[in-house]
Amino acid sequence: MRLKLLTLALALAAAPLSSHAEDLLDAYRQARANDPTLAQADAQRLGQHETVVQNRALLLPQVDASLSLNQTQSAGNRPTVITDDLGSPVGTSPNTGWVRARSQSLNVTQSVMDFSLYANLKASHALDAAQEASYQASLQQLATRTATAYFQVLTNMDALAFAKANEQALARQLEQAQQRFDVGLSAITDVQDAKAQHDTSVADVIVADNTLSDSREALTQITGQPVGELKKLREDLPMTPPAPNDPKTWVDTAMHYSPTVASAQFQVESSEASINAARAGHLPTINATAGWGRTSQWTQNGGVDLNSATGGTNNHPSTTVGLTLSIPIFSGGATQSRVRQAIYSRDASQDVLEATRRQVTRDTLNFYRSVVAGISQVEATKAAVTSSQSARDATQAGFEVGTRTIVDVLIAQQNLTQALSNYSQSRHQFVLNKLLLKQTAGEVDIKDLEAVNSLLQ
Repeated sequence: MRLKLLTLALALAAAPLSSHAEDLLDAYRQARANDPTLAQADAQRLGQHETVVQNRALLLPQVDASLSLNQTQSAGNRPTVITDDLGSPVGTSPNTGWVRARSQSLNVTQSVMDFSLYANLKASHALDAAQEASYQASLQQLATRTATAYFQVLTNMDALAFAKANEQALARQLEQAQQRFDVGLSAITDVQDAKAQHDTSVADVIVADNTLSDSREALTQITGQPVGELKKLREDLPMTPPAPNDPKTWVDTAMHYSPTVASAQFQVESSEASINAARAGHLPTINATAGWGRTSQWTQNGGVDLNSATGGTNNHPSTTVGLTLSIPIFSGGATQSRVRQAIYSRDASQDVLEATRRQVTRDTLNFYRSVVAGISQVEATKAAVTSSQSARDATQAGFEVGTRTIVDVLIAQQNLTQALSNYSQSRHQFVLNKLLLKQTAGEVDIKDLEAVNSLLQ
């Protein structure tokens, strides 16, 4: 009877929230619209796709036009004689003037044979596919990141409720110990023990409240929206093992469908194409060219009549068509160095791929075992709550009749609070591990979130 307040607080914590409470799907929709990490992955994906366009453009005709107008001022050594209408000299003028030229041209260049361009295009296609796979991985990680943050808030909400109920129960124990001491039924040490435990519980409430606030901010960081009331996990969870119930099958699925593994594989393909592009530096290239041009030039002399122009020319348009063959002979060893560098880069990409496969295999097996063990863990922690509740009640009854001490009661209450906390964490982690298993295998999608959301109330 002394600790009914704890049971009441826990019952209130587990009670359904109002109908307008947010659920997991609401949080995920907000995250899809506002998460900066996903937005960054999307921008990187779009940016990488532009490299495909740029490398493809080098295989298409290159057209450029130019127009130039030049003026050159010149001065002769001999002055120009100025005469009157009768031809008699009347003075001299410096022999200065301007030479003006205008040029117009239009040129078209088309690559006919350049193996490096095709290799670079293939490499950019592979990198584009790798970035697309990375974006898909970010999408799946967003689902589990949102779910992780959501369930962390629920876990910390329960922890705060347990801490408050424990503090209130210990306050009642302290009051009872003080009353028993005042009438001479117990020693002062009972009061001191009860006070020490109560002071610790007050600090635990402060820590739990701060931890809950931080977990709410963690969810806000993903969704971009303030966190309101959240729907909680219902009591009757379906404790089903992974389907299929075979770890090797899950690992095989991850190797085939994990976007993280796929991204690393495309990186290797891109590195292979980059080796071919570097080796193409030893091969000749052929370009086709076509050009049209026209140049006009004239001279304007200085003197009395500044408007007089002499010596003008106006060339007819010219057209040029041809092929250019370029053969690399020696570049100081730069081409060989680029080939070696590309090979080293390919080797590094292969190492990244192998490390990724091993990590994904480890994570898949770990989450598979966690789900299987989680079934027993939830059942065990639930039984521990029942046992701790009975032990606490029995210890309290023994204390009232004088067969148990206040220390025994305080320890029993601590055990009950810890058992409740473990039960809350194991339930939330079990549901989350099933999502993480599918995400590691590359199979998590909105339907999985909907299934988890149906467990909330």
